[in-house]
Amino acid sequence: MDHCGTLFLCLCLLTLQNATAETWKELLSYMENMQVSRARSPFFYLRQLHQLEQMLLNTSFPGYNLTLQTPAIQSLAFKLSCNFSGLSLSSATLKRVPQDENNSSLLNNYVLGAQLSHGHVNNLRDPVNISFWHNQSLEGYTLSCVFWKEGARKQPWGGWSPEGCRTEQPSHSQVLCRCNHLTYFAVLMQFSPALVPAELLAPLTYISLVGCSISIVASLITVLLHFHSRKKIDSLARIHMNLHASVLLLNITFLLSPAFAMSPVPQSACTALAAALHYALLSCLTWMAIEGFNLYLLLGRVYNIYIRRYVLKLGVLGWGVPALLVLLCLSVKSSVYGPHTIPVFNSWENGTGFQNMSMCWVRSPVVHSVLVMGYGGLTSLFNLVVLAWALWTLRRLRVRADAPNARACHDTVTVLGLTVLLGTTWALAFFSFGIFLLPQLFLFTILNSLYGFFLFLWFCSQRCRSEAEAKAQVEAFSSSQTTP
Repeated sequence: MDHCGTLFLCLCLLTLQNATAETWKELLSYMENMQVSRARSPFFYLRQLHQLEQMLLNTSFPGYNLTLQTPAIQSLAFKLSCNFSGLSLSSATLKRVPQDENNSSLLNNYVLGAQLSHGHVNNLRDPVNISFWHNQSLEGYTLSCVFWKEGARKQPWGGWSPEGCRTEQPSHSQVLCRCNHLTYFAVLMQFSPALVPAELLAPLTYISLVGCSISIVASLITVLLHFHSRKKIDSLARIHMNLHASVLLLNITFLLSPAFAMSPVPQSACTALAAALHYALLSCLTWMAIEGFNLYLLLGRVYNIYIRRYVLKLGVLGWGVPALLVLLCLSVKSSVYGPHTIPVFNSWENGTGFQNMSMCWVRSPVVHSVLVMGYGGLTSLFNLVVLAWALWTLRRLRVRADAPNARACHDTVTVLGLTVLLGTTWALAFFSFGIFLLPQLFLFTILNSLYGFFLFLWFCSQRCRSEAEAKAQVEAFSSSQTTP
């Protein structure tokens, strides 16, 4: 809160009503005492500032309109006793200052508020529409309708929160906030270079919904078949099932994420689901890397591969490390999870408009860069290296067998299976720029939403292959017994 701006505005409000010497002396005394308290004790300084805000809360206007000018207004809230529809605060000379940890700025440095005299208004069935008009280009920015929430972000003075608000832009010069409560609103602008075209939102959403649903069914069938299998379960099958379980958890939490970001759902539920989605993604990436490590052991260390409690140690790594990372993020700052705004833009003849959609996901850019893109980049790079090494090893073994072209179809299936098993298609996330953006969106959505289904096909092919080999061995053994 800008204390000097608050003091100046309080001085203007009170002197407009009671232009007396006593009022001037009282406010000047407040200012002197606050300066002394600020140097000696921050506690008494905040206490006096709170008393000054209470004076503003009890201030009433004699008329319907009041115009005040100040070079610095950060945040301010007070009620009106007259029949007035709302309050708007703006500053034409105020420079854009960061409003949150994402370096967001206020649209036109404008704050608009409204409330009713009978008390707080929230949880409305029909949202209230608040329009913000502007004449500037918003290309490359993400817009979010927010309100000032006391105690938000673990700060005593509060912070901006998007809870209960939905952001739309019907035209290139209007931002529409649809909120289920009344308070003091603003529009935050955050620079976002990569935006999703609005005309692609519907097909991408449909592909994600269908692909993830198919993957959920396929992963569930695979896990059930694994538990009902009569064969002895080895370590390799257990590793595969852990990967299937992580993919199943990832798809379920991903499909629930947009629904939990809607306004009727409490923000705490959205925060919990966002943390679960992040945990599922980290677990899935970790088990992909474990599959790569296990493939290296199978091909590179043919002999002396035994490791004591091998699967148990891999389970601690695959499920425990992601849980530790997510709990660490929650303990440091719980606000890193919650409703995350996805920018979507419409192209018009006279400009560009935005209509944001939300999902429960990671909100902190630092956490997203380190524990999403960085973590995924390391696992993808590791698996790509393992895949290249595995293909080179298989080709060398095929050359030694003097049959380079005898089983070309089998080798192709093996390559495709290893590509799916190691999750190398997730590396497409790093090509979302320039001319690669649109193809990357569709390829990434199609391939990775069906990732569970591809794993199911790999599981079926391996099972059919093992059954065919077992049958061939039985037939060879029976033929050897019948031969005189």
